[in-house]
Amino acid sequence: MHSSIQAIHSDFTADIAAVKTTAEIENLKIKYLGKKGLIQNLMKLLKEVNPDQRPAFGKEINELKEKVLHQIEEHEKQLIAKEEDQQLAQEKIDITLPGRRHSIGRKHIITQALDSILDILVGMGFSVQYGPDIDTDYYNFEALNFSSDHPARDMQDTFYITPDVLLRTHTSNVQVRVMEAHQPPIRIITPGKAYRNETITARSHVFFHQVEGLYIDKGVTFADLLATMQEFFKKLFRREIETRYRPSYFPFVEPGLEVDISCLSCKGTGCQLCKHSGWLEVAGAGMVHPEVLKNGGIDPEVYSGYAWGIGVERMVLLKHGVKDIRLFTENDLRFLEQFTHF
Repeated sequence: MHSSIQAIHSDFTADIAAVKTTAEIENLKIKYLGKKGLIQNLMKLLKEVNPDQRPAFGKEINELKEKVLHQIEEHEKQLIAKEEDQQLAQEKIDITLPGRRHSIGRKHIITQALDSILDILVGMGFSVQYGPDIDTDYYNFEALNFSSDHPARDMQDTFYITPDVLLRTHTSNVQVRVMEAHQPPIRIITPGKAYRNETITARSHVFFHQVEGLYIDKGVTFADLLATMQEFFKKLFRREIETRYRPSYFPFVEPGLEVDISCLSCKGTGCQLCKHSGWLEVAGAGMVHPEVLKNGGIDPEVYSGYAWGIGVERMVLLKHGVKDIRLFTENDLRFLEQFTHF
């Protein structure tokens, strides 16, 4: 055996005898079998050997490489088995300990409320329609009979992206889109987010979730609107709900009204939640304005309709007595885990 091969073999025998861990065995592989390892460097000596001796020298190098690889693999198996035995000996299981409880994920309370609202209204014969969060001024305002100088068009209330493109301020932007695509009867609900440039407080936020109902057909009356809302609130709160209707102005309905329900917290006697009035505002509603019907390509002389909208966060605030709307978006599990269902 060539002296250089003999020297490397002797060094390897001493090195592998000193290896005690799998980490050290990896270093040994690199030292002897790596691309820049000692055995690979022997190949450089071939050009210094006489041509007639090169085959024999090359054979000795390959035999050394195979022998080193075999010894490393066998030693590595022994070390792995030893380390596994040590790990098992250290691991002790106390079978008397109670099992670890795993929390079951659930939907966010706003999503739960939205699902409940949609289930109720779909069961009452409404279909679900969605619209874009980013929309044009036409569908968000102009087609809904907002005059050019209406306060809602002001930058203080609306997030404008360009002079004609904005973040919708209500899900009513779906109304005219549906009218353009479908002839009556139209009976839809439009859930989604709405955005308004307001100061964030305990009672208001820059975005919120809204569900709007729209029904257009021949002979739709104010009585149909009131009956629909009364039935909806009864199903939503699972009890008979006393309601109150107050005249109000919305550009896209005529006449318009605001809907109050008897305070769920104090049962109408007066408390902090209802500002000691005994009533809570829950919705805006009214009969669809004839100009809005015209903008949607529907003849107001033949058809009539109603529209009404509710804020989803407001429903959760009322039902569960939450005092601060900001809690819904702070992702505090201590708060969110309190709601197992809407």
